[in-house]
Amino acid sequence: MITEILKKFVAQSYEGDLKTAHYPKELSDLNMKTSFGQGVPARVSWIAFTSPEMAVSNGYYPVYLLYKNLNVLILAYGISETIEHSETWPNEIYDNQSTIKNFLNGQAPRYGDSLVYKAYKVNISDEVTFHDYEDEERINEESLNSDLDSLLKYYKLQVSIDVKDETSSVSQSLFYMEKQLEDFIVHNWARTEFSKQYDLIYEDGELLSQQFRTDIGPIDILAKHKKRGNHLVIELKKGQTSDDTVGQIARYMGWIKEHKNDNNVQGIIITGAFDRKLKYALSMIQNVEIFIYKVDFSLEEFSE
Repeated sequence: MITEILKKFVAQSYEGDLKTAHYPKELSDLNMKTSFGQGVPARVSWIAFTSPEMAVSNGYYPVYLLYKNLNVLILAYGISETIEHSETWPNEIYDNQSTIKNFLNGQAPRYGDSLVYKAYKVNISDEVTFHDYEDEERINEESLNSDLDSLLKYYKLQVSIDVKDETSSVSQSLFYMEKQLEDFIVHNWARTEFSKQYDLIYEDGELLSQQFRTDIGPIDILAKHKKRGNHLVIELKKGQTSDDTVGQIARYMGWIKEHKNDNNVQGIIITGAFDRKLKYALSMIQNVEIFIYKVDFSLEEFSE
């Protein structure tokens, strides 16, 4: 029953406790992920339900979003803010449903482009209760469960359609070596060479460094110098040509220089192998270094 999970989720959101280990990891054959922020409480806490092919940072999925400043819980057609996925909700959803930022009259600090499926007022005076957004009539458990069940069924149908399309990126692996490496670097930042001088960037408890959003595309990883404050742009050579990779990091460094007023922005390209084209291109660009990753794989015979 989603009601008990939501009651606990709402209460914890206002308490400032960030622990999520006691929440389910699956629901209705979908992955379930809960977040109250990282390091500090986020302004918007959430529970997302993703298919195995999706991720919260790269995909579309049903999600509960709690706007604590408004005491409003929205069950939404969620859209990743980190990476723009090639597939998304059908056009009929965009044509008929309001974006959260419009629904809340611009008072959505995060996830404003996601679309509203259902909205509830929350009351936490004595116990956590849920009420209709318009007439504030109390919502019973059956209605809450029905709302989520309907959206999850619709979502699983859409994902199934995408998977059957062999040209769809959902039907292909989303976790190539470079993507796994990107995640590994971020999750193990403290163990990398980069962490000696640079910190990852957080805002309201949310990690912004990975797939950092710009109006010319996402930067793979963006970090900030611990003392000087200048930025480090890290790009992985994801099967692109050397010319494309160099052009891409140059564009992002130029964007950081202009929009972050950073005349000392640094760049790093991470690649599986060095080549002459990359060498010659970088000889004409300042402040960019090359790192080569190596994969070490071994098998050991089991013995007691």
